[in-house]
Amino acid sequence: MKHTVALVGNPNSGKTTLFNQLTGSKQHVGNWPGVTIEKKVGVFNYEEHEITLVDLPGIYSMSPYSIEEVVSRDFIMEEHPDLIINIVDGTNLERNLYLSMQLKELGLPMVIAVNMMDELHQKDIELNIQQLSKELNTPVVPISARNGEGMNELIHSLIHNTNSSTYTYDVQTENILNRIQVLVEETRHDHTHDKFYSIKLLENDELIRKELNFSDKQLEELKSIQKDFCVLKNQKDIDMAVADTRYMEIEGIISRSLCKPCVAQMKSGSDRIDSLLTHKYLGIPMFFVILFIIFMITFGPLGSTLQGFLESCIELFSEWSMNGLAGLGASDWAINLVTTVIGGVGSVVSFMPQIMLLFLFLSILEDSGYMSRAAFLMDRMLRKIGLNGKAFIPMLMGFGCTVPAIMATRVLENEKDRKMTMLLTPFMSCGARLPVYALFAGVFFPTNAGVAIFAMYVLGIVVAIVCGLLLRKTVFKGDGSTFILELPPYRLPSFKNTMMHMWEKAKGFLTKAGTIIFSMTVLLWFLTNFSFTFQMVEDPAMSILGNIGQAIAWIFAPLGFGNWQSVISLMSGFIAKESVVSSMSVVYGVGTNAELELVLAQVFTHASAISFMVFTLLYSPCMAAVATIKSESGSWKFTLESILFQTGVAYIVSFIAFSLFNVFM
Repeated sequence: MKHTVALVGNPNSGKTTLFNQLTGSKQHVGNWPGVTIEKKVGVFNYEEHEITLVDLPGIYSMSPYSIEEVVSRDFIMEEHPDLIINIVDGTNLERNLYLSMQLKELGLPMVIAVNMMDELHQKDIELNIQQLSKELNTPVVPISARNGEGMNELIHSLIHNTNSSTYTYDVQTENILNRIQVLVEETRHDHTHDKFYSIKLLENDELIRKELNFSDKQLEELKSIQKDFCVLKNQKDIDMAVADTRYMEIEGIISRSLCKPCVAQMKSGSDRIDSLLTHKYLGIPMFFVILFIIFMITFGPLGSTLQGFLESCIELFSEWSMNGLAGLGASDWAINLVTTVIGGVGSVVSFMPQIMLLFLFLSILEDSGYMSRAAFLMDRMLRKIGLNGKAFIPMLMGFGCTVPAIMATRVLENEKDRKMTMLLTPFMSCGARLPVYALFAGVFFPTNAGVAIFAMYVLGIVVAIVCGLLLRKTVFKGDGSTFILELPPYRLPSFKNTMMHMWEKAKGFLTKAGTIIFSMTVLLWFLTNFSFTFQMVEDPAMSILGNIGQAIAWIFAPLGFGNWQSVISLMSGFIAKESVVSSMSVVYGVGTNAELELVLAQVFTHASAISFMVFTLLYSPCMAAVATIKSESGSWKFTLESILFQTGVAYIVSFIAFSLFNVFM
């Protein structure tokens, strides 16, 4: 039998970890139809059942205040999943059960998975699972998604013990809901989710009211019922009256199911760690110290040794390929093409160990709960430019890839914040730029490569803040928005989950190397070996790219790299930033990283090398990121303005960097 199961839960409840535990590698990622929100779907088997698990966006409520909540609610109510797994954080039951109550109102078959049971035991907190199940009239399974505990029991309960009953409130509330249900039945003939519709109408849900299209008489009757309910609950506001009703029920459930000894009230380990890492004065310096340590490990002896080993393997493969083709009697141009492609793609792939190390550390910071603290720390700084700490979440994601970072701007409530964050996020150095920094830092700052690369990341943050201050005083005037963020407790990242996150990011990088960079390398080889008359040329300067590059190279002369090879490499970076390094291998006609490093040492000075690194950091992001900006903003005008703005900033800052370092170096 086949079942479609929706995985629903609050952010930071362990939903992604549970999804990975259940589906393993049998999952794929896409977007919801018509909405650029990530959609994860996985498949696993149990007994004779094939289960398709759909990981819905993390939400706090079934009230649609954000795009994520709209997506989750629409899927549950319109796609009609066969079953629901509602994952709740056992260390924060009161907040998590608020969503559970709303899911119960739908009357769908559901199992509640209480996560973080290992943490409850560590805090000597006893949760009576049988009592909680009885209170909610729903199967409840204790699990620890991080350790994989309780998975078999959860799946068994999902197949054999689900319950589709709705939750029963106090008598007064039920009477009120029955009165509204009469109105619902007058308009709606499909009686699925009747209780959900009734309680959503009670709390004045706009989408439900529009869907039912009540008459004026019915709306008047609804208002009368809402007034009666407010009087019953001694509340002036209907939203507060409904929320108070749910929380009163939740408090009763928790008081009868949870036993907290005095030791649980003591200061937690997370609080003690936060006293240092989120300190008013020490928090931000500690954040940069952590980043500095990560970069010193990644680009220090460990990362360099691993990169050198992989580079040697690529050189051996290139030499073997060249000798093999020569032995087969291949023509010179064919040998040149193959070795150029191997050199171009290999020049990027050789940095894979360092990129994986960086992704590993970022995954650990994310899974441990520290990334939320980073957003909290940056709130005070970002507030000065009219944004709040929530905008730092997309910016942090920008250190991995600009595309999902731009998509993440939808967590911001108003359009001004979203557009301003879209303009500033590309200044955060994505992983694709890393091979450029690593190459130039290795050539010109071999003993301090980690410091030089760390400086690029810090410069991106500084430039974003300075540009934000200017934009706030000119284009985006107005007051900043509010910032509410939940700080999850610190958790030790699981090895499996961290490795999976690291591999997902690394796989994307390798996919680009095998597709975009490979294609770009072949195209560049052709354009640097043929003229406009399609005649093969010996001097690359006479080629198609040579002529184009020389025509515009003068624009970059004030930045210190006014040669056509550098200009063409930067132009290829608009397709994919990783291709800047591979393009340099092609246009300089070298086959290995070692040969490219020798060429760069002759063509660039320390000052022009820094200028090139800065321009690579700040100029317009790749084509995929630009397309995402267009999709999220809905405006070609804004998209073109963002390209001009970012490239203009890159030119100005690179000119300043070149001028300063030309004087001091």
